[in-house]
Amino acid sequence: MAEIRPFAALTYRNSTLEKVLAPPYDVIPPAYQDELYARDPHNIVRVILNRTPGDAGYAEAGETWAKLQREGVVGPDPEPALYLLEQRFEALGAPRVRFGLFARFRAVDASARVVLPHEHTRAAAKEDRWKVLNATKANFSPIFLMFPDAGSRFAALAEKVSAGAPAWTYTDDGGVGHRVWRIADAAQVGELQALLGGVKSYIADGHHRYATALRYRDANGPDAAFTLGYFTPMNEGLLVLPYHRILTAGPTPTEARQRLSELFTLTDAKDAAEGARLAGESKAPWAFALAWPQGGALVAEAKPEAASLLDEQAPACLRALDTYFFHKGVMPKRLGLQDDVVSYVHSFEEAAEALAHGKCAMAALMRPTPVQQIVDVAEASESMPAKSTFFHPKLPSGLVIHPLLV
Repeated sequence: MAEIRPFAALTYRNSTLEKVLAPPYDVIPPAYQDELYARDPHNIVRVILNRTPGDAGYAEAGETWAKLQREGVVGPDPEPALYLLEQRFEALGAPRVRFGLFARFRAVDASARVVLPHEHTRAAAKEDRWKVLNATKANFSPIFLMFPDAGSRFAALAEKVSAGAPAWTYTDDGGVGHRVWRIADAAQVGELQALLGGVKSYIADGHHRYATALRYRDANGPDAAFTLGYFTPMNEGLLVLPYHRILTAGPTPTEARQRLSELFTLTDAKDAAEGARLAGESKAPWAFALAWPQGGALVAEAKPEAASLLDEQAPACLRALDTYFFHKGVMPKRLGLQDDVVSYVHSFEEAAEALAHGKCAMAALMRPTPVQQIVDVAEASESMPAKSTFFHPKLPSGLVIHPLLV
């Protein structure tokens, strides 16, 4: 299964990490990009998401990365290691902890059934990451992978390693605390290699980076297949949040009730927050809530006959998804809408803001996708609808940097 290796990571040497690290490139809006630029001239955003337009931006990213190394701002660790990361955060009203492992690993085709994706990739995003990779010859953000930890072997080893003092710590702008430990002990490295080498891994985040790693391998040979991975067990620390839908068009509350009542059990909610909560608590096979700028929300829980909205020939793993059901069945066949009216937000607060300021005609508040449904889609070699999963918290860019072998 996954072939992992220790490596000598490149890390910031004497910088305040809060000033120089950044989230993944694809969750940085323009205003935040400007803020990160202003925060520190060494901030990694200048490499992963350079704001100079066109190919000059990729050249500037490469030059910036070379300068960070040349001036000693970033340097290599003295010996190869694996890197254990602990993230402590608050979510859904409770404290949570997630452990994961940074490692060099070999990217392989999905047909090998070693690392399995669950998302479509877009050509423009892949080309963007390809140009950054060629300009820098390094990975600044890992491919986020999840794996089954039968017997909690990884959890036990993480507990043992984390009893010692961390190599470095960092708190991101969202208040997530990070602690990192180097694992250079040969026995512990071997145990982790055996553990991850014995299970399948599933891509959670980073599908475009993974596709880029495969392209780089094809262009440069077998040794070029090694990239940066973050491996985390599928346990209680793995949190998947929903992406909510913001719609620029849609029916009124009265019209929505008329169109949905035949196939759904409908419950009025006083506001979007109550609607999201009630939908999230539903045990129905499919459920969602609709909310409007003028106030109020409608919770829709599917009756068994709502299955008729979906093509019987569609794979069962896709039919089970709330997002697939909403986009393939509810929107076109009950609400009279197509995907061109939809945009996506990954927090309820963003959806509530859009509603409060009249920036949308309607919001669809979704349930999170269960991890097992993600695995089922990956195992079936299918792809989820866009924005079906939001893994929280994200992994910082620049925390552990992987130099390419080729």
